[in-house]
Amino acid sequence: MNFLFIRRYALKIRPITNQRYYPRQIINKRNYSIISGDRIHGFLVEQTRHIPELELTAIQLRHEATGAEHLHIARDDDNNVFGVGFSTPPMSSSGTPHILEHTTLCGSKKFPVRDPFFKMLNRSLANFMNAFTANDYTIYPFSTTHLLDYENLRDVYMDATFHPYLRELDFKQEGWRLEHQIPHDRTTPLQFKGVVYNEMKGQMSDAGYLYYSRVQQYMYPGTAYGYNSGGEPRNITDLTHQELLDFHKSHYHPSNAKFYTYGNFPLENHLMTINNKIKDFTKLIPDQGIKIVKPFDKPQRIIFQGPIDPMNNSEKQTKMSISFLTNDITDVVETFALRLFAYLLLDGHASPMYKALIDTNIGSDFSENTGYDSSTRISSLSIGLQGMKSQDIPLAEQTIRKVLEDIHRNGFDSKRIEAALHQTELGKKHKTSGFGLSLMHSISSGWFNNCNPADILEINKNIEIIKERIKSEPFFQNLVEKYFLTNLHTLTCIMEPDPRYTDELSREEENRLSSKTSSLSESEKNKIYEQSIELIQKQEAEEDLSVLPSLRVSDISREMKRIPLEHHNFENCPVQWRTTATNGITYFRMISKIDELPDELKIYLPLFTQALTSLGTKAKTMAEIDDDIRLYTGGISASPFVSTNHSDLDQYEEGIVISSHCLDRNINQMYDIMQQLLRETNFDNVEKLRTMIYGNATNMMNSVVESGHAYAKTFAASRIAPAMANSEVYGGMTQVYFMNKLAGAEDFQIVINKLKEISLYLLSNSSLRVAITCGAEAVNQNEVMLKKFLPSFPDVTKSGIHAVERPKFQISHEKAFFPLPFAVNFSAKCFRGTPYTHPDGSKLQVLSSLMKTHYLHREIREKNGAYGGGAVYSPTSGIFSFFSYRDPKTLETLETYKQAIDWVTNRKFSQQEMDEAKLSIFQGIDAPISVAQEGLVYFEGRINDDMRQLRREQLLSVTEDDIKEAAKILEQQERLNWSSVTIIGEGKPEILEDNKWKVYQ
Repeated sequence: MNFLFIRRYALKIRPITNQRYYPRQIINKRNYSIISGDRIHGFLVEQTRHIPELELTAIQLRHEATGAEHLHIARDDDNNVFGVGFSTPPMSSSGTPHILEHTTLCGSKKFPVRDPFFKMLNRSLANFMNAFTANDYTIYPFSTTHLLDYENLRDVYMDATFHPYLRELDFKQEGWRLEHQIPHDRTTPLQFKGVVYNEMKGQMSDAGYLYYSRVQQYMYPGTAYGYNSGGEPRNITDLTHQELLDFHKSHYHPSNAKFYTYGNFPLENHLMTINNKIKDFTKLIPDQGIKIVKPFDKPQRIIFQGPIDPMNNSEKQTKMSISFLTNDITDVVETFALRLFAYLLLDGHASPMYKALIDTNIGSDFSENTGYDSSTRISSLSIGLQGMKSQDIPLAEQTIRKVLEDIHRNGFDSKRIEAALHQTELGKKHKTSGFGLSLMHSISSGWFNNCNPADILEINKNIEIIKERIKSEPFFQNLVEKYFLTNLHTLTCIMEPDPRYTDELSREEENRLSSKTSSLSESEKNKIYEQSIELIQKQEAEEDLSVLPSLRVSDISREMKRIPLEHHNFENCPVQWRTTATNGITYFRMISKIDELPDELKIYLPLFTQALTSLGTKAKTMAEIDDDIRLYTGGISASPFVSTNHSDLDQYEEGIVISSHCLDRNINQMYDIMQQLLRETNFDNVEKLRTMIYGNATNMMNSVVESGHAYAKTFAASRIAPAMANSEVYGGMTQVYFMNKLAGAEDFQIVINKLKEISLYLLSNSSLRVAITCGAEAVNQNEVMLKKFLPSFPDVTKSGIHAVERPKFQISHEKAFFPLPFAVNFSAKCFRGTPYTHPDGSKLQVLSSLMKTHYLHREIREKNGAYGGGAVYSPTSGIFSFFSYRDPKTLETLETYKQAIDWVTNRKFSQQEMDEAKLSIFQGIDAPISVAQEGLVYFEGRINDDMRQLRREQLLSVTEDDIKEAAKILEQQERLNWSSVTIIGEGKPEILEDNKWKVYQ
């Protein structure tokens, strides 16, 4: 369950597509004979439209009794999607839509159990289940390839949304409540608690989210968008249970609903089921809220304070942007045109704004709101910076307006326009496994604001209209004139870092708490205590879950799907071939091992891989190369690579991985561009290098705020496994601190020398291996280019470089703490498990699922109020991890981790619970993958199909006795000190004053 915050930077024009469309018998043939005016199970067909570029048919219907809308996308894709959504424009910043989204999934008329949503996570093979609160709508989607599973989940979702219990205790658990610090002890102080309350405390600690949210609120005063639909902590505690009930009654009604179905399951079945659920409702006129903003009569300027990043230079933490009110998104062609305009203006090294604002180091990166935003009824386009000095704000403003004026005079380079259209073509052909969900998200904002979704999907039609207008008029120049040069509805928004920001939030909460508690009568205090005890009892009570539908383990195939691969040598380089239908695209992947790289250079490896695709060459600037990349490929990426050996946790492979893809007609150009980047990088480009480092330092801190649990897990695991130690160096807190240290340097010559030294060790023709996925018709051309491409790399064995003798890895038990100014914390505790091929790994994996579902979710989320927490076992790294996310009680959570092991030892698990744990694991194992991913498990980790099949059988065979054995493994690891703990967040005295904790600052 998520509050939907889209970090756009510069929006890509890459429509996402999936498997090719072939009308097969599994699709109900009636879909293709349906015409406007047909009536089916209470629905009237309003429009059908075949959209060949996306290989689908869109059928739009309306429920005659209630007015509910239904969009069905008929497509030959067995990963079917269902979604039901409601227009939910907020009327305050109390988080009503967000808290309702959470509470809706806490039990319903047909499924009267606590939290059926989370219970269904383990009774299904769905590859996606969630719910999202956006600016002005809430949607509940899932996807699965299994028909019975689909029917089960559809039933649960529709009953949850239309007939939820919405009990007061659920509201208090998920939304907010007053509760004693220790619930059973009335002498302890009262506190604010609640899942959404703590989630949004974490969000408001995120400078990027805070900035995005404030800009939108100031940009749309007097409208629904002027409020925070996720909820502001200071306003959440004003929301009452009755207000939640009233909002559900007026908004979660079929007259205000939109149903989305996608895939190859028959339309008639969808319609019959939905009609049976909603036919007894009477029609009403829903409240759509105020969405049209009154235009400003003059430009506005706002300055406010936000959190400071303690690791970055405090003088370069200002954020600023200029936002322009643009079009009504019901004009679909204009929306498409402005999205294309934003791409041309902002995306990539060659974009005018990047060159003017980032390359010149006015700021370290674009601000979080930069880009075209069509998530509101009246859209906006923002251009801004983060990581800048306050005194540079006038320069940034002048530069932004100067670039816009230049485009108004001269337009865009024709090659850049051609590259943008090429990305659109490539995007239509590129196969992804989650196309149906991506499609739903791409149309939702428009659909909930009265756009015809089929118009949004007709990409070719929109492109042709724009092409014609480009021929007949100065098209982009006219857009600049219309929206940016004469527009009075513009907002300049500046956020300055304030070291007191977090303390002031805490003081505000203390004052609000005091105000709430000081006026409580004795009877009200008694009620708070009694309700908290009742809530605990409810959380701990055993439930009869037999009312919930469930798949069975027998629904899981015992045989895995095998991917045929071929292996050959070209120029002494191993090449893996996956020959299959790819819709005319070649996918390339290359790994270069680095066994001999000295440890002191490893910390620079992420920067080195980024340099390969950012610095350009002596002959061409990165802007020139970037234009070619976009004109001929789907992008080129490079990153560090670490893979644990499948049979020995102390052995691993590390290196870098390079990947790209292109239309088959551009194979030659793709290889040529990669060769330029990999062999001719200009490491002496100090200005571009400085830009990279500044941007990294800013963005890494943003990443920690958003995904601190992942950083905590990686750091804790780095103390107990050598491969994870390298992963920590390449992408964990170690890298975050290092990059911030580099950003504070004046002289970058040392960095340049290190990057050049790394280049001597990498990309040797003896260290390479390649994987190519393409159609049979493209094999020959790829072979021709490989024979030219591979010999261009030197033989390092002839350069006198020798393998480095590495000391044996020593496991260390550590309690690590990273003090950062977060309102809520992240934690992890990791244990060393077993390698992929060891049978105990399957036991540990099932154990993690049982712990998360039946113990940790209740203790960490429901009782302690963290947004999330649980346990996970990684079969490839061999690491068992406990974790919590946006957790207000991390020290208590660490105790919960210990208690979880005892809980397993003393608990009797039913066969149903064992089966559910396995179902939840196979959701991931059997989730659809894109054609580009086929064969990568073997290519990257050398895990072959026989190993995967054996592990599949081991997982299916795990018994309750095996679970008890797995718990003993964790107990033994605890005794051996083969575990490690990490907390990231607020520096509490209990940690800072305890010398058992190692503090990293």
